[in-house]
Amino acid sequence: MNDDIKKAFDVLVAGGLILYPTDTIWGIGCDATNEDAVRKVYELKKRVDSKALITLIDNPVKLDFYIDGVPEVAWDLIEYADKPLTIIYDSARNVAPNLVAEDGSLAIRVTKEKFSMELCKRFRKALVSTSANISGQPSPTNFDEISEEIKQGVDYIVNYRQDDTSKAKASSIIKLGKSGEVKIIRE
Repeated sequence: MNDDIKKAFDVLVAGGLILYPTDTIWGIGCDATNEDAVRKVYELKKRVDSKALITLIDNPVKLDFYIDGVPEVAWDLIEYADKPLTIIYDSARNVAPNLVAEDGSLAIRVTKEKFSMELCKRFRKALVSTSANISGQPSPTNFDEISEEIKQGVDYIVNYRQDDTSKAKASSIIKLGKSGEVKIIRE
């Protein structure tokens, strides 16, 4: 795993794209602060850039760096979530402008999966984590279901967990308003 993390880290620093396992499904990742790298993700997925991408961090403490005014309820939601939870927050900051939704929001998940957590920790920045599929096609539930087009479009494919054939699921998604109002986007 350490060799994979080092290689993925080097690609991220260089502005490249990685294909990596997360706490949910396999993701296409890049440096969430690098506008050119984020653009490459949109191009690979053939996705319009008005449709925002999810970012991963390894520790809830880092939320304050990326979100201006984290609602108090967010801390409890993260702590007590029994499955991966992506929260869309208002007032994004310190990420690539093309990663922020038109309304100024940003989707962030605190990963608890071994590989993605360690990679985030070492990289010391948020990572883009979007499903490893062309926009509009089904999300792959394990590595074997990822298309050759996606595999050919990234700069590094992580070896760790490629042999895991269990069926992963996408995270739940909620939108959290500044005053703490919650809107369920995906259960």
